[in-house]
Amino acid sequence: MLAAAAGLTVYKDELDRDGIDLGVRMPAPGPGFARAVEMQIKTTASPSWGAGCLTFRGLDRKSFNRLAGDRFQVARYLVVVVVPRDTDRFSDMFTSGLLLRTIGYVTSLRDRTLFADEQGRAGTTVRLPLANVLTPDSLRRLVELDPVVAR
Repeated sequence: MLAAAAGLTVYKDELDRDGIDLGVRMPAPGPGFARAVEMQIKTTASPSWGAGCLTFRGLDRKSFNRLAGDRFQVARYLVVVVVPRDTDRFSDMFTSGLLLRTIGYVTSLRDRTLFADEQGRAGTTVRLPLANVLTPDSLRRLVELDPVVAR
């Protein structure tokens, strides 16, 4: 919904071989490549807040390594969506529209160092600034930004 509201298109690979859940791109105005970003999406019903950040501990090392570093041609982001613990409160339908009780935060791991050993279930902590709320406008800005700038 956010991508559509931002005038962007969503794509998803048939096979998940590199930890990317979906990509978002700007429609190309003509021949050539369209600007795009790729995202790994996680959810949490037990958010941990502090120091102006959402602290997320649900990312294993292998998933982290699929987002970290500056070796990707298309910018990659971690999106963490905070959902209600009670799944009955996730959404409500009204005659005027649909209400979703979720909020997503986004961050780049481009400047983070990869784990040399990604075996096992050991995870890592990622802090997502509360200012990085994923909205149609912020999503469009991510796609429009040069990957070097979008940190």
